[in-house]
Amino acid sequence: MRYDVVIVGGGASGLACAITLASSQGRGWEWAEGRKFLVIDNGKSDLNRALLKNAPGVPVETLGTELLEKLREQAKALSENVDFVEDTVVKVEGEKGSFKVHTQSGNVYEAEYVVLASGFHKFEIECEGVEVVDNPKSPKPGRVMIKHDGDYKVREGLYVAGLLAGVSSMFTAAAGSGVQVAINILSEWAGKPIVIHDVPKKD
Repeated sequence: MRYDVVIVGGGASGLACAITLASSQGRGWEWAEGRKFLVIDNGKSDLNRALLKNAPGVPVETLGTELLEKLREQAKALSENVDFVEDTVVKVEGEKGSFKVHTQSGNVYEAEYVVLASGFHKFEIECEGVEVVDNPKSPKPGRVMIKHDGDYKVREGLYVAGLLAGVSSMFTAAAGSGVQVAINILSEWAGKPIVIHDVPKKD
């Protein structure tokens, strides 16, 4: 099956990326309509063990498991073209416009863009052109990140987000990087810088 963007990882950054991409549809932007997005997640996000007290806009004492579910629901509410698959990615091959994402269960998904957002504990996905280094912002040793151009691009069509991109291990920092990656992709499609703001409808 072919998607416009395949997101590897369904934690804070991956879901924030999916939400922002989904929110581009239904606005009359011809370049955005009909785009399809896939989130592949193995269920191991650190949010599953989190209790959030200091995330802006998130009620104090929110369980990470509850927030993950709300984020998935938000993405689906914004666009019916967001799919979720529970699986583990083992290989990403190809280039912009013709990526192939292979999973542990044997499925292969084609994509124009791929976003790596699988966390900073380790990176074992076979992927050409990826350089894995120590994560300098991790409070614990042994965590990793993928080198990028400073704006989350690893190479053409391939982006990295969240803790794997070297941001601090806070929900809002990770989510913000996922949003920025989505904006970068949308801007490439539009051929100009894009942001998405909504305002209340007037009576």
